[in-house]
Amino acid sequence: MGYPGSGTFDDLVGILGKLRAPGGCPWDAEQTLDSLRRYIIEESHELVEAIEDGSAREIMEECGDVMLQVVFVSAIASELGMFGIGDVTEAICSKLIKRHPHVFGDVRVEGSLDVSRNWEAIKASERAGRREDSSAMAGIPRGMPSLLRSLRIQERAARKGFDWPPGDVDSVRDKVLEEIGELRAEVEGTDRSATAEELGDVLFAVVNMARHLGIDPESALQAANTKFAARFRRVEAQAEEKKVNMEDLPLDELEVMWQAAKRAIAAGE
Repeated sequence: MGYPGSGTFDDLVGILGKLRAPGGCPWDAEQTLDSLRRYIIEESHELVEAIEDGSAREIMEECGDVMLQVVFVSAIASELGMFGIGDVTEAICSKLIKRHPHVFGDVRVEGSLDVSRNWEAIKASERAGRREDSSAMAGIPRGMPSLLRSLRIQERAARKGFDWPPGDVDSVRDKVLEEIGELRAEVEGTDRSATAEELGDVLFAVVNMARHLGIDPESALQAANTKFAARFRRVEAQAEEKKVNMEDLPLDELEVMWQAAKRAIAAGE
């Protein structure tokens, strides 16, 4: 009853083709490029989560789910006469070779920074050749998580020399404090749009601080989220032990419980 094959990439393409064909799966046959967008995002996040959790089996399975989305998009595109999976693999192979002239050519590099600069220069040249947007800001997806998009924007600007010198963390910190001061001034007013703008500036400046410290802001915030959730669960447990509703407790008592939760987690309890 199963699909014959050894589980190769070609088998995956064939299985999806059968699912999309007449007499296959109604759900798979109904999917469109537009409907797949949510699944592409979800599967990508699930792969990232699996990597963070460190389970080899889960990472492997989520890699397969992400791969399926690429094959799915390519299958629909082929049906629409746009391109096929062979075009996708050919294009990425060509791109990797072209953008690694220090491996497949005679370009010399001193380290990863030179590689990044060459990569961006080649991308800019490709866009210019296609008469596309040649700005350093081009090609940064609007749909990226905001922290990551801020980081990419700052990295691109830095490659153009628009940045504080490496190691000048004090200037970056002063910028963060400056933006916080501007936010404080707007909070005291009534213009919510201006307050939102200044809050965005603070977040952008904090991402810049993370970049200069060599810290991934997305990972740092995820760690903070996880830490807060764990402590909050401890506070909930304390309230349950006391047979009280958290929402009925005064803030100072909640703070005592919060500090107790912090100490318990720090002690490994």
